Amino acid sequence: MEYEYLLVEIAERVATVTIHRPDKGNSLTPKVLEEIEAAFTDLSHRQDVNVVVFTGGERYFSAGFDLGYIRTLEKLHNEAYTALFHRAYRSVLFCSQPVICAVGGPAIAGGFDLTMMCDIRYASERAKFGQREIVLSLNPTMDPLWRIVGLSNAMESALTGRIWDAQEALRIGYISRIFPEGRLLEEVEKIAREMASYDRQCLAETKQLTHMLVSADLDKAMRLQEWLFRSYIGSEDNHQRIDALQAKLAAMRKSKGEKG
Repeated sequence: MEYEYLLVEIAERVATVTIHRPDKGNSLTPKVLEEIEAAFTDLSHRQDVNVVVFTGGERYFSAGFDLGYIRTLEKLHNEAYTALFHRAYRSVLFCSQPVICAVGGPAIAGGFDLTMMCDIRYASERAKFGQREIVLSLNPTMDPLWRIVGLSNAMESALTGRIWDAQEALRIGYISRIFPEGRLLEEVEKIAREMASYDRQCLAETKQLTHMLVSADLDKAMRLQEWLFRSYIGSEDNHQRIDALQAKLAAMRKSKGEKG
């Protein structure tokens, strides 16, 4: 399949999916989310793929939801969009093959959530992670985050909106390893190729077993989060906070331009 905002390459039984919207920080429009869902759904059924690498490149992973688009939503008409991004999340989380996330830079809000759906996370030294939804009157995704970093760390992340650097993400167990800036994709590719040499069915069943052992209610939790998010997105307070953030960012860009 051909995509507008994704690059998909398959070699040596490894599929590499790269979000490619560099002019917008790989932010997540409906089109980007549709392509993520389509790509992972397709890869999940491919017998020639044993491992998937999900990345945004060496510069960043994803700045999160496209705020310009979210600002157009109304609370009474947000169901299609919330259903879409949860389908995208689920296509990654429940992909048949193990999914390795390679985070080269900021992974914020919806971008952070996508990294959460992966099975293994590696990061560059310049990676940043943050659940910023609470700042915009949106409820953050708690599951499977609390399963990864523990309830206390997940609550602190969700309620404060604080951003972690790569070292903190490693310390609390969110990522497995940190690689030097510019070396992330090269190193992750080596790991993925070695994993892809293992038995495809064994890899898939090990992943499935892990989900089953952690909790039989993961599917229910994902659906609950979709419903809860829909109760906030497109609200007046959400709109006001997006307006304020965009005005702040515009002022910062103007200030930097004037100083330059």
